This record gives sequence, structure tokens and C-alpha cells, in this order.
Amino acid sequence: MFELDHLFVWVSPGGPEADHLVAAGLDEGEPNTHPGQGTACRRFFFRNAFLELVWVRDPAEAQGEPTRPTGLWPRFAGQATGASPFGLALRPSHPGNGSAPFPGWEYRPAYLPAPLAIHVATGVPASEPWWFYLGFGRRPDDPGWLRPQTTDHPLGVQEITRVRLAGPGLGQPSAAARAVAAAWQVELAEAPGHAAEVTFDGGRQGRAADLRPVLPLILHC
Repeated sequence: MFELDHLFVWVSPGGPEADHLVAAGLDEGEPNTHPGQGTACRRFFFRNAFLELVWVRDPAEAQGEPTRPTGLWPRFAGQATGASPFGLALRPSHPGNGSAPFPGWEYRPAYLPAPLAIHVATGVPASEPWWFYLGFGRRPDDPGWLRPQTTDHPLGVQEITRVRLAGPGLGQPSAAARAVAAAWQVELAEAPGHAAEVTFDGGRQGRAADLRPVLPLILHC
């Protein structure tokens, strides 16, 4: 019933870390801003999902209403004290079908037209990723996208097929984290530091790129 929509990573302002993904063989898509939320991003699209590198561009907006209840600002600002650098969004396998697989609340940022909303998981510590659900989400290769993005990459990858998230506390995850892991191919593992392993196309090429310490990402293709 559910699919990965995208994985985001907190990065420094301007997202210079994205250049390392380009150097690894990924073709960058169109950047984006989130008016009223105070954030911006650089993105890398694949046929079924995308990677998003996000930063706070306006601290006042990020700490104001209605963004404050999301906890996004303390997550961005709390990287040095153990906050997870990740967020992970699921979507329904078929647009508009089904409800979120975990309890949460409806966040309606200014940049989304009514009645669209982001379902944000509740009861999640800052050490875990920011879990959310987009009932309106679509695959990047879906013709319903208003602004189609490139999904062809020099690295030769096509789809994200697995995500493994490691970090402190993920050995005893929240109910929301367990629901996400059960809903899609997300593996959770205990570790002293945060990292995400992203596998493309089942890892058929047998290659890996470890982008740490610039980005807490390991790519398998």
C-alpha cells in the first residue's frame, strides 16, 4: 500500500554538499524553496523517488508559526547534539488511496495549496528521522508531475529499492518508526552515529560510494 516518496538530509546553507552527489555520478534536478517554512533544497530524482538536501534559509520563518509545531528548526539546529539529520516520506502506492500508516497530525504549510497537507508522525524523538506521509505524493516519472525532472544519471541508476537508517536509539524505535519499517523497505539499526545507506536497483552493479563525512550517506548501486 505504501512507497518511498523521498529521503531528505539536513545540510549547510546553500547545500554545497550536493556537489559531492554530482561528483558521484548523479544528475541534479531542479532546486526548490518552501515559502513560509523558511527552508530550501537541492534535489536528485529517480524514477520512483528522490533525494533532497535541505537547509534553513530563513531562521525566523523556520521558528515562526505554523512551522514551530513541526520541530524542524530544533532538528536543523540540533545536529551537533544528536538530532537526526534525516527525514523520510512515504506515499500511497496509488495517489489518493489509503491513510498514513502511523498516528500524526496534519501540517498545512503556506507553500501547499489547500486542501493538501503533510501528515507528520507524533511521539518521535529528535534522534529519529522526521517521519511523514504525503497522501498526494507521486512517483517522479508519473506524468502528473507539473514540472517533470530528469531521472537519468551518469551513474546508471534508476530506482531507490532499499534504505537502511542507522543511529542512536533506532535499535528500540518509536511506534512510528516501526510502522515505517513495516510499510516499505526501510531497515533500522542501532549505531553511535547517524547514517543512511541507499540502495539503487537492488545493488546490481556491486558498487558503493561512501560520502561521509561530508554527507551521512552511503550509496549502493
